[in-house]
Amino acid sequence: MNLHLSDDQRMMRENFARFLTEESNMERVRAAQPAGFDSRLWQGLAEMGAFSMRVPETAGGLGLGLFDALVLMEEVGRTLACGPIAETLIATRLLALVAADAQAELLDKCIRGEAIVTFAFHDVAGQPKQWVAGGAVADYVIAHKGRQLLLVSLGDHKTTEREANLASTPLAEIDIGKSATSILSESNEDLAVFNQCMEEWKLLVAAALSGLSREAVHLAAAYACEREAFGQPIGCYQAISHPLADRITDIDGGKYLVWKAAHDIAKAIPEAAAEVSLCAWWNAKTAGSTVAHALHTFGGYGLTTEYDIHLYNLRAKDWSLVLGDPERLLEEAGRRLYAGETTALPDVGDVFIDFDLGDQAREMAAELDAVFTEILTPELKAKAHYSFDGFDAGVHKKLAEAGLLFPEWPKEDGGRAAPPYAMTALSHVWEQHHWSHHAVGTTSMVGTMIRRFGSDEVKRDVLSKIVSGDVICSLGYSEPHAGSDVFAAKTRATRDGDGWRIDGSKMFTSGANIAQYVLMLTRTNTDAPKHKGLTMFLVPLDTPGVEVQPVYTFQEERTNITYYENVKVPDSYRLGEVDAGLKVMAAGLELEHGGGSFASHQKAMVDAAAELCRQIRYQGKPLIEDPAAQKRLAKSMAHFYLTEMIARRSLWAVVEKLPNLAYGPMAKLFSSEKFKEDAADLLDLTAPYSLSKRAGAAAELNMCYRHAQGTTIYGGTSEIHRSMIAERALGLPRSRAK
Repeated sequence: MNLHLSDDQRMMRENFARFLTEESNMERVRAAQPAGFDSRLWQGLAEMGAFSMRVPETAGGLGLGLFDALVLMEEVGRTLACGPIAETLIATRLLALVAADAQAELLDKCIRGEAIVTFAFHDVAGQPKQWVAGGAVADYVIAHKGRQLLLVSLGDHKTTEREANLASTPLAEIDIGKSATSILSESNEDLAVFNQCMEEWKLLVAAALSGLSREAVHLAAAYACEREAFGQPIGCYQAISHPLADRITDIDGGKYLVWKAAHDIAKAIPEAAAEVSLCAWWNAKTAGSTVAHALHTFGGYGLTTEYDIHLYNLRAKDWSLVLGDPERLLEEAGRRLYAGETTALPDVGDVFIDFDLGDQAREMAAELDAVFTEILTPELKAKAHYSFDGFDAGVHKKLAEAGLLFPEWPKEDGGRAAPPYAMTALSHVWEQHHWSHHAVGTTSMVGTMIRRFGSDEVKRDVLSKIVSGDVICSLGYSEPHAGSDVFAAKTRATRDGDGWRIDGSKMFTSGANIAQYVLMLTRTNTDAPKHKGLTMFLVPLDTPGVEVQPVYTFQEERTNITYYENVKVPDSYRLGEVDAGLKVMAAGLELEHGGGSFASHQKAMVDAAAELCRQIRYQGKPLIEDPAAQKRLAKSMAHFYLTEMIARRSLWAVVEKLPNLAYGPMAKLFSSEKFKEDAADLLDLTAPYSLSKRAGAAAELNMCYRHAQGTTIYGGTSEIHRSMIAERALGLPRSRAK
């Protein structure tokens, strides 16, 4: 797996970033109004080879791949570079591919920045008069009429009075039907090339909107660190920081979805065409919400022309809407996913990024798959459940014997030293077989802390049994009065001879009814600050004084409330130093907040909804044929793709040991919030059939709706993760109590 750009691409990005930072600063952007075009900038881009990037070498260009152009367009978006840059990148490529010889002189002038050529989006046969991006400054427009490709000369059009528009860009409505035209081609093959270029343009604009959105949210974050209200920076307030945390997460997802689409085109993945439409839709939607939140952060100052944020606000809408309502792109994706619509896709050139998890991951996944296939009988599958309720001691033991319970552990501790990519592949196999990983996950977390902080006695008595698959563990963090604030723990551990006495209660001690041990967070010092007076213990659940009472959820699962009265624990069962439980707990929270996602559940949910839409009749036809249904299914698929990308980036960052910018919390936040949002929407879409618990798609969708409700809570609430993202990814002040 690799998400690094090539060395050449990184160098190119740095060069364009330096150039555009200087030549497209906000002073220059303002000076370009109202025309929305900077001739000096344009000439500079031409001299740097921007307009020859996608032109084949045989036609005098650089012959670079789509990824190179995407890198440029992110910087174009960041700096609001003025002019029809994406359109000219496409138009020069189109000229080179369909009329390199006949239009060699014009192509050369365009590459050198001496002429501007753009293109019209819609078929002139049905829409002779249409809005053209860059039409106010262009010399030529490439259009299509049926299967004809036309070169439209604008003549004196760009010298006439320009019509004012929202963002002061060179947008113009042009009556192509009344303009001087010449035929470039009349072949179906060249029409396919036009359509390919149209798809490429969507990705280029999506990349530009991603760059624009990122800069807008960083401007807002910087302002939130400087502006004070009630004696502290406004970024301390969650009403300011949390929306910005959502936006940077959305932006990151959109960036990598663009990369995924380009990658999948190169790999001929069937869903690639739909991904292109979803990229364009998502980044347009994200840009709109980002600039709105960013401007709101500035308050009244955001409305003034003195602050740059209004420029991002207006330009985001212009670039997003030049093709029309972005919701049409979501409809297009729906047709491509669920109605069999196809389109020609561009040659993207060399692709250096890679989402493949590697041979070792495939081999270990195949091994686990074979074990599950052998041992999961129909009777076991019938009791499967996503929670602890799906645990089976026999299956657990057999996985231990196969060395597949804790393969990430070192070999000397009973593991196989499996790398993170292999562990991700293994998790997919668990999900494909619908077998609960809860007991393994919590037990692995406890075992890891025993390996790091446990006494020799605990390692001998407990860790050995964990490795052999004979015991499982639960977590005793949350308390009835404290929720996610684990530092507010009141369960007391007091000295009792050579050991300890524990008194108190824990809430949501899932698995405690079947586990042998609970990892207990206790308060050992009431005089110290609340996060410094904590100590961790491993408590055998069969110890006198432990009481486990069930708490049932409407998700068809059991959790527990556990009570501890005069529970005696030897000092050897303490993990870490006294009053230093934070250090031990940090290891556990690091694992719990490490970037897990609900991607598999999201995908299963959308598939179930699609299947139910095939069964449901609506106005005499299967509901799946309704464009509105296709659109809503496509939106949920977009969220699944985005979850995959955000989670993969988190995984890759861990492997590459990149700075911790809350990539894990981003994955958990986005996945759980979209799982919950889409579960409700798809339940609505397929109602009232979705209300039943009939075996099959209806039961799956029904369960997904109930399951999704808890995903934004356990493993750290969305509010906690938003605070982490705001602080780590955006540099905002801490929003929680100090």
